[in-house]
Amino acid sequence: MSNVNMEATTILPILKKKLAFLSGGKDRRSGLILTIPLSSDQTSMEELSATLDYLLSIPSEKCKARGFTVIVDGRKSQWNIVKTVVLMLQNVIPAEVSLVCVVKPDEFWDKKVTHFCFWKEKDRLGFEVILVSANKLTRYIEPCQLTDDFGGSLDYDHSDWLNKRLVFEKFTKESTSLLDELSIINESDKGSSVDKDKSADCALLPSFDPETVLQTGHELLSELQQRRFNGSEGGGGGGQGGPAWCPMEEELLAQPQVMKLLDSLREQYTRYQELCRQRNKRTQLDEIHAKVMQVVTWLQGPGSELLKTQQEIGDSIRAAQALQQKHEEIESQHSEWFAVYVELNQQIAALLSAGEEEEVVELKALQQQLSDVCYRQASQLEGRQNVLQAAQSFHSTTQELSQQLDGLLGMLCADVAPADGASIQQNLKLLEEKLQTVEAGLASLRQKGGMLLEQMCNQPSWSPEETEIPAGEQQDNIQHIQAVMEEMQLRKQRCEDMVDVRRLKMLQMVQLFKCEEDALQAVEWLGELLDALLKTHVRLGDDTQETRTMLDKHRKFVDVAQSTYDYGRQLLQATVVLCQSLRCTTRSSGDTLPRLNRVWKQFTVSTEERQQRLELALSFHTAAEKVLQQECVDMESLDDVDSTGKVLLDRLTMPVIFPDGSEQYFGSPSETAAAAEGVRERLLLVEERRLQLQEARLDNEEEDEEEGRVLNGQDGRLDVIGEELSEKEEQEEEEEEEATEEEAEEARQQDEDLERGTQDC
Repeated sequence: MSNVNMEATTILPILKKKLAFLSGGKDRRSGLILTIPLSSDQTSMEELSATLDYLLSIPSEKCKARGFTVIVDGRKSQWNIVKTVVLMLQNVIPAEVSLVCVVKPDEFWDKKVTHFCFWKEKDRLGFEVILVSANKLTRYIEPCQLTDDFGGSLDYDHSDWLNKRLVFEKFTKESTSLLDELSIINESDKGSSVDKDKSADCALLPSFDPETVLQTGHELLSELQQRRFNGSEGGGGGGQGGPAWCPMEEELLAQPQVMKLLDSLREQYTRYQELCRQRNKRTQLDEIHAKVMQVVTWLQGPGSELLKTQQEIGDSIRAAQALQQKHEEIESQHSEWFAVYVELNQQIAALLSAGEEEEVVELKALQQQLSDVCYRQASQLEGRQNVLQAAQSFHSTTQELSQQLDGLLGMLCADVAPADGASIQQNLKLLEEKLQTVEAGLASLRQKGGMLLEQMCNQPSWSPEETEIPAGEQQDNIQHIQAVMEEMQLRKQRCEDMVDVRRLKMLQMVQLFKCEEDALQAVEWLGELLDALLKTHVRLGDDTQETRTMLDKHRKFVDVAQSTYDYGRQLLQATVVLCQSLRCTTRSSGDTLPRLNRVWKQFTVSTEERQQRLELALSFHTAAEKVLQQECVDMESLDDVDSTGKVLLDRLTMPVIFPDGSEQYFGSPSETAAAAEGVRERLLLVEERRLQLQEARLDNEEEDEEEGRVLNGQDGRLDVIGEELSEKEEQEEEEEEEATEEEAEEARQQDEDLERGTQDC
């Protein structure tokens, strides 16, 4: 293909007027058909000439050698214009024109033809000119090679052709310029070293984007391969494909030129990419090295200094939290550099996979240096974080233990004023629970302190080029931890001593309330025994054996009551002692002793009355059985039995008079009547015995008199003996009364002492 001397962009407004065009059709000699559609407006010969020059510059020399068939469409123009155009063809393309077909109007130019015949001027013009109507144009050109303006079937879109032509020329221009620039860049780099400064990188930038130019070329090539510049897809020029944009086939096909440009461009662009890749790699290596050194310098410099200045553990949970917040700020600063480390590590890994041996060695050295510094700094951060977490846990446990000790101390300092023994037991249980909580808290504090000391001792060491932490700060932290644990231990020990004292006091108070409760229980028991005595102990027995048994049970009953009374007095005495020891008063011990003495006196009076009745009943039954069983009974014995029975009956009807003047009967009236009924039955038997004796005495009066005298003598002697026994019994009774009075006086004195002790409490 010949070089293009003129670009479409320079005469684009003229080309858009469609003053002439190559439709792609061919004549029977395979010559190209050049169509000049004249309009009714005045046609500029200069513009037409420029259009023809441009169109004739497109075909190759081989194509031009076949000649052109020019169709001058004069149907809408004047004859003089047509003649001027034909004569202009002689000057523009005389050698290339083979035939000029002037399409005339159907009813015009007939007379003028006689004055001017182009065929006579063939030798002078250099080509043949014929006048022909549109419908007869097919005599010279096949219909398939004519456009629809002349009744043909060849499709042609001038706008589409012009747009595609502009694309082709733009690609040709840009690709040619880009090839020149890439060649210069690639050749200039051969003699230069790989290391270049940043100013040299500007020379690596071509005027056009290679990727864009290549994409445009590929799109253009695809269009060329599909349409082949004429739009025919099924043979001939009248196919049903899209509009063509180039009027040539083999001679005018731009596909080889585009393919050649693309191949050359790809080759130069590949070399250019390799050059850029090498330079980018070197630049990337330099940047990575600079960033690595920047990270290493900061971590070993300011980063390490920040960590070294933060070695305290604080003296409280708030101080530890402030240190933790400061450490988090330091971690945040380190995180930014660690993010740079991760990014650099990824970049280095990517370069290692495709780097050369020399670059691999350098990259591995950088990677190892960066990793060592980052891991060492991360270990320092983690160690410091562990220490701070252990310190927070230690201070938190210390604060909790201090609060627990304060609560325990407050409980120990508060006065104990419980309402009963259950509340004391509850307080004692709460005290023990608090003490156990303190012990558990102290054990936890020791554990947390040990963990903190272990974390401090296990902190990673600094690198040789970095300064170690001063030993004084570490020692101060250790001493502070030990001092806190010792202080908590001393506070706990003091609280334990106070707990022992409080525990003893509370146990004494529990014992005091227990004694008071048991003393009240003893009073209730005596009251119940008194009620049982008065309500159920009514019967006197039907014979001597039963009465004696009841008398024995009564004595045991009295012994039980006596034990209860003695137990109550002992409890009250213990209450007095405990009150004196505790230096406190109680609610119930003040009136418990009078109640106990009052119930006991009532019980004593009742038991004495009951015992006297049982003894009188025993005497009655014994005498009655004796007189009833003996054959010889004197009347005096019968009288004594009768007198004793009546006294017993009278005694059953009498109430028990208590020391306070109140009265109480034994049992119900029916029970009293039942007990008296047994006595009356015995009295009836004794009376029958009396009647029997009287009858026997009347029968043996004389014998009775004799015997009476004898008996009188015996009775005299018995009277003397009886008087002596009576005196002796009276003396014994007086001694017993004196002993009883002494015992009562002694008991009264003990009661007064107990009452005074209770009042003192």
